[in-house]
Amino acid sequence: MAEQVELVPDTLFVVGCSTSEIAGKKIGTSGALEVGETLFTPLKQFAEKHQLHLAFQGCEHINRALTIEKKAAEKFNLDPVSVVPAMHAGGSMSHYAYRHMNDPVVVESIQANAGIDIGQTLIGMHLKPVAVPIRTSIQKVGDAVVTAATTRPKLIGGARAVYTLEEEGEMDK
Repeated sequence: MAEQVELVPDTLFVVGCSTSEIAGKKIGTSGALEVGETLFTPLKQFAEKHQLHLAFQGCEHINRALTIEKKAAEKFNLDPVSVVPAMHAGGSMSHYAYRHMNDPVVVESIQANAGIDIGQTLIGMHLKPVAVPIRTSIQKVGDAVVTAATTRPKLIGGARAVYTLEEEGEMDK
């Protein structure tokens, strides 16, 4: 993903992950802590390399709340909520992340600049508008479909709108 788009340092990166889907099962039915453990380290290394703040999305039983480090919550002015992700209320990935991140907290929602969705967990609700899908070289992890996205600013206006400084001169002709 990092080869295809420029990731902005010091921003939020959302991770949605169904360990059930990775194992070829229906989302939310067969959580596997070992899978969360296996994925956590490479995700953390990716974030460190690109200077990103990871946010692990929990499952629907905690309203898809996110586990992040307290320093990131403070930086982005996010209020913690009172929940601890568990295997059957949060999901394996969120459960593992909460127990292995530095000073973790859970927040209700974020607006991340980019993210990865492993197993169709629907991370879109935690991305800034406008989400731009990224086709990655890795299309599956186990049996889970992988979808990645970055975001861009909204293009507002109409037929006369100008989006770059170079276009402005053309409009004056």
